[in-house]
Amino acid sequence: MRKSQTYQVENLEAFKIQVLQWSQQFREVVWMDSNHYEQKYSSFDAILAVDAFTSIQTDYVETFEKLKDYQSATTDWIFGYLTYDLKNATENLESNNFDGLQFPDLFFFQPQKLFLIKDNKITMSYLNVVADEIETDFKTITNFNASVHDEKSSVKIKLRMHRDEYFKKLNTMLEHIHRGDIYEANFCQEFYAEDTQINPLDTYLKLNNISKPPFATFLKLDDKYALSASPERYLKKTGNSIISQPIKGTAKRSDNLEEDNKLKAVLFQDEKERSENIMIVDLVRNDLSKTALKGSVQVSELCKVYTFKQVHQMISTITSEIDSKTHPVDVLKTTFPMGSMTGAPKVSAMKIIEELEETKRGLYSGAMGYFSPQGDFDFNVVIRSILYNDTNKYVSYSVGGAITAKSDILSEYEECLVKARAMREVLEN
Repeated sequence: MRKSQTYQVENLEAFKIQVLQWSQQFREVVWMDSNHYEQKYSSFDAILAVDAFTSIQTDYVETFEKLKDYQSATTDWIFGYLTYDLKNATENLESNNFDGLQFPDLFFFQPQKLFLIKDNKITMSYLNVVADEIETDFKTITNFNASVHDEKSSVKIKLRMHRDEYFKKLNTMLEHIHRGDIYEANFCQEFYAEDTQINPLDTYLKLNNISKPPFATFLKLDDKYALSASPERYLKKTGNSIISQPIKGTAKRSDNLEEDNKLKAVLFQDEKERSENIMIVDLVRNDLSKTALKGSVQVSELCKVYTFKQVHQMISTITSEIDSKTHPVDVLKTTFPMGSMTGAPKVSAMKIIEELEETKRGLYSGAMGYFSPQGDFDFNVVIRSILYNDTNKYVSYSVGGAITAKSDILSEYEECLVKARAMREVLEN
């Protein structure tokens, strides 16, 4: 049984930094921040979960069944992630590429201490409360010196795949498309650094400050960290309603307002970008239909352009309704991995992705988020993210794009560099 107390704070941004600094004492941490982004589907402005009371950590074998059992038995808040490689749990697929990060395939935990932030109100919800523990923690947090350290970074980024090799592999991908094996595939490349140490929290705060995305996430699992500036929602469940918001279509920003508006307009009218988006919308509609009530799958927004600090993005919104008897994990199982990070047809695209990419995706292009006690959930797509294994001293970020018959190889490569800019800037300072 949770005990809760609600407090009001005057300076919410300062409190966010204070509570994140306080949280670093725990082995398990999940922080999610909408950065006040105006979106009608958010339940909270920010959430922090720390200190596992119970947890589940597993490889891909029967992983969705294990997660279903854990979520059903817990009937409480649980937080964690699903890696891209859970594709191997539902299809006859493998992940044999190099993995310098070594995240477990799935991890969720039930937090002892939970902070739900909406407007300027902080609800602290604790399990196994000892005396005045909530009041004591709140006072400790608000006495932290909220500051971001301006340490100079000396991270030297390497390319897992050099430009000529990228071009060669993309040509092979296009051969598959022209042959009719697939219509579209998301092709990714890794940037990495070895024998490198970073301050995970400071790096996250700098990345978030640059990007201010609606699905920012800081995750700590012992020595492994995910520092995410994701702009993309994978899937959200509220009651019997499901919503998916895939991103396909990217344009750079300009400091000149007139030029910036022009770039946005060009993206909206770009036939290649729109065709990318619409293909994934069709894929998501098909995935959602597996659990949806008949006739309930709807496209409420098609190819709408949203503006973020770093880029313009084309986003579509697809909704469905499910039966109240449908288990929430089944909705994830039948849609995972998300269409925006795979391709169409989905299984064929994932097989070709595995052949051509150099790195095991792991948490990249997976999802981080939570289940509520009522069985609702909200998950982002792990993109625009820095991943870090402190024990291995290995830092990684990956970027990619959708490849279709209309793709221009040089343009695709340049789009990757645009998406990578914020991560590189933070790491190389």
